[in-house]
Amino acid sequence: MGRLSRRAFAMAALSTLATTGSAAADTGRGPRSAGRPRGVTEMRGVWLATVANRDWPSRPGLTPAQQRTELIAHLDTAVRDRLNTVMFQVRPTADALWPSPYEPWSQYLTGTQGVAPGWDPLKTAVEEAHVRGLQLHAWFNPYRIANNTDLTKLVASHPARKHPDWVVAYGGKLYYNPGLPQVRAFVEDAILDAVKKYPVDGVHFDDYFYPYPVAGQTFDDDAAYDKYGGGFADRAAWRRDNIDKLIRETAARIEQIRPGTRFGISPFGVWRNIATDPRGSDTRAGVQTYDDLCADTRKWVRENWIDYIVPQLYWNIGFAAADYAKLLPWWAEVARGTKTRLYAGEALYKAGDPAQPAAWQDPAELSRHLTLAATYPQFGGHVFFAARDVAVDPAGAMARVVADHYQQPAKAPR
Repeated sequence: MGRLSRRAFAMAALSTLATTGSAAADTGRGPRSAGRPRGVTEMRGVWLATVANRDWPSRPGLTPAQQRTELIAHLDTAVRDRLNTVMFQVRPTADALWPSPYEPWSQYLTGTQGVAPGWDPLKTAVEEAHVRGLQLHAWFNPYRIANNTDLTKLVASHPARKHPDWVVAYGGKLYYNPGLPQVRAFVEDAILDAVKKYPVDGVHFDDYFYPYPVAGQTFDDDAAYDKYGGGFADRAAWRRDNIDKLIRETAARIEQIRPGTRFGISPFGVWRNIATDPRGSDTRAGVQTYDDLCADTRKWVRENWIDYIVPQLYWNIGFAAADYAKLLPWWAEVARGTKTRLYAGEALYKAGDPAQPAAWQDPAELSRHLTLAATYPQFGGHVFFAARDVAVDPAGAMARVVADHYQQPAKAPR
């Protein structure tokens, strides 16, 4: 596919719901390390996770005032550390952190799915982020329904209970079946409701497409494959096409609804190992996004289907199976010559964790990541997982990043 503007692709896509758009032009100058000139534009982001109350709210059932206070504290922490973008998880498990006509209120707010929290977290997050000069990217998980396999635990009005034929139980969780066109249309509608209602700066997907493999279990999409899989070489090719359609259609519909809103994805950091594919990275990862999650992330970058990509490079420099220092040049080469901006996802949560390799016990490990990434002009910044770790920073790794690289503010990419 030619690399036209995303708007041009979007107009064609909307007529077929099967074409896409390319990303906005890349004007970023790459990450700034100590000594770079002021006034630089770079991504300095943080993920604010709500699933299982990972970062916010600290527990279900807080009052609206308490929830709002905690949310604003995370935004203030981002400003303190001279970050400029927050990826706020607003659809963690086929639910919503805004009043959605498609899906129930998230249980992570009140403790009970479907119960209104008494305020609008996404509206507040957008408004308060913008007051502080932060970009707010709404983060959605497309297919995860629940972290258990009991449909009856969902609120009675939940779409998954109304359409049990949309649902696949796998690995102790429930998922929407990506192979059903009606599922894809519903997921897009649910996500785009937020884009219609709020001036979000971006739409963000994480690494969950088809679920991560679970030994001894099969994702049962036989009926969908029998019905829709004709013409594909095998089931894996059909599954990748299902995810491709989600990405292309979402990009096109975002462009129609709120032009200029950026669409980005943060996949698992290994597309394929070189032993599997000569185009792959010099890694020996146990998961390969292309094969195991049926997400051809390299293709999305090369074809300019998305505005930015944030591969989760959650390993230390020198890690044998997936070396951060080897993945940087691989991703830089993938992004070279495209209009898809490239940022590095950083595992702040590993810093100081005694269960992690020795490199993570050194508070300077993450700072070295930024220094190394700055040598590749394709990298336009970093996003840190996650907000709780930025706030607490037990090992001082974030403070070291700020001291070494973020002494001056930076504009967020647009």
